[in-house]
Amino acid sequence: MSTAGRERSDEQLMAAWCAGDRAAFEGIFRRYAGRLHGYFLRSVGSEEQARDLVQQTFLHLHRARADFRQGSALRPWLYTIAANLRRQHFRTRRRKPEVALDTEVHGEPAVGASVTTARQRVVRRALLALPDSQREVVLLHWYEGMSFPEVAQVLGISTSAAKVRAHRAYKTLRAVLDPEEGK
Repeated sequence: MSTAGRERSDEQLMAAWCAGDRAAFEGIFRRYAGRLHGYFLRSVGSEEQARDLVQQTFLHLHRARADFRQGSALRPWLYTIAANLRRQHFRTRRRKPEVALDTEVHGEPAVGASVTTARQRVVRRALLALPDSQREVVLLHWYEGMSFPEVAQVLGISTSAAKVRAHRAYKTLRAVLDPEEGK
C-alpha cells in the first residue's frame, strides 16, 4: 500500500473500498486484523478460533460494505460485527460444547500450550468469571481502548449503561485481583 494510503482515515479507506479500491480494504485489514485477533483471543482463548473469527469479521464487513453509512465511524461498526460474531460463537459453543486440544486437561496444560505467567492466568480467569455483558464492556473499553460512547454504540446500549457495566466489572475484578483493596 502506498504511503498516501497509510495517511487516510478509516472512513476514507472505507469510502475508497466501497468505490472499488481493493488496496483500501487491505489497509483496513492491516489496521484492524491484529486488534481484532487480540479481542477474540482474550474472549475465546484459542488461537485458531480467534483467527477464524477475524476472518469471519472481515468477510461480514465485505458483504455488508454497501450498508456502511458514509460519514459514520468505521471502528464501532467493525467492532459491532465482531461483537455479534463473538456472541454467536458462544451461543454455538453452548449448544455444541467442545474441548480444544490446547486447553488444560485435569489441571495440567496440554502439550504445546503457550506458557503464561500465573498473574495472566488469574486475570484471564477473573475476566471469564464476569457476566458476559460486563466482560464485553471491559474487553472493548480497556483492551481495545474504546470510549464509553463507542462501547455503547458497539453493544447497542446507552452510554450510561456501558459505564455502569464497566464500574461493576472493574469493582469485581479489583476484589478478585487485589483482595486487600476490594475490602
